[in-house]
Amino acid sequence: MKKFLALVLILFFSAPCFSASIFQGGVSEEGTGTSSRIIDRNTGVGVGGANVTLPKQRYSTKTDANGYFELNTHIDGTTIMSVQKEDYKPFSLTVNDQILSAPIVIGIEKSNANELVLDSNMYHLGDNNFSELSANASEFRLQSIGPFYTKRFTLKNLKTNKPIFLVIGSIIGIDTALARSIGQNKITTAFASPPEVYFNGNRISEIQINGDSQKIKIPPVLVRKNQINEVTIKTGRNLMQTAYIDYDDIEFMNLFLEN
Repeated sequence: MKKFLALVLILFFSAPCFSASIFQGGVSEEGTGTSSRIIDRNTGVGVGGANVTLPKQRYSTKTDANGYFELNTHIDGTTIMSVQKEDYKPFSLTVNDQILSAPIVIGIEKSNANELVLDSNMYHLGDNNFSELSANASEFRLQSIGPFYTKRFTLKNLKTNKPIFLVIGSIIGIDTALARSIGQNKITTAFASPPEVYFNGNRISEIQINGDSQKIKIPPVLVRKNQINEVTIKTGRNLMQTAYIDYDDIEFMNLFLEN
C-alpha cells in the first residue's frame, strides 16, 4: 500500500512540528502548523465541527472552530480515515503511520446538485478468512457482510445526458496479481480475482488495486432516470484455491455518483 500511495499522492514529509501535507482530491502540497486541519477546498478556510473518524479503530474526534484536530490514537499499518460534515461531500483517505507522522491538511468540497451520496459507511466483504500477509489484513476490524454489497436508489437530480461516474472513496484489502506486483500485499503463493462492480445487473468494472477516489464510468444506456437503480460490489476469489470458495476480504467506504 505504501508504494501505491507514493504513486498516487505527491507526499512531502519533514519535521512534524513545522510541516503538513495537504490532501485535495489526491493532490498534496506543503503546509505549516502543529496540528492537522480540515479546510474548505475552494476557500481555504478551516471547517469547524467536522467529524474525523478512524472507523476500524472506533476512534472519532471533531475539528475546532478553525478546523484543527489531533488524532490521539495509535495507527499501526494502513487504515481509512473518514471526514464528514453537513453540506459537504463525504471524504475518505487511506492513511498509515508514516503519513500521520506529520500534520496533514485535508481539503473537502461542498455538496452540489451534480452528486448523489449513496452510502458513507464502511463495509467488509469476504468470509473473514484471510492471510496475515493480505493487503491491510492487520487493520481489518469489521465482520464481513458476505461476498457482495448492494445499494438501491432512485436517480432524480443527475443529468443523464452527461457522463455519470460511480466513485469509491477508499478501498483496501485487494489481493490481485497487480496489487501484489506493486507491493500492496506480501502474499507470494496466491492471488485473487479482482472485485467486480455491477450497475443494474451489468458488470461495468473490475477493481485491480487498492486506493482512494476510484472513478467508474456508468454506461448511459444502463441508467434509469426517476426509477430504482442498483449498484453491486462483489469481492474476488482466491484463484489458487480449488477445493472450496475462498473469498478475498476487502473493505471499502464512501460511495457516490457524480457527473
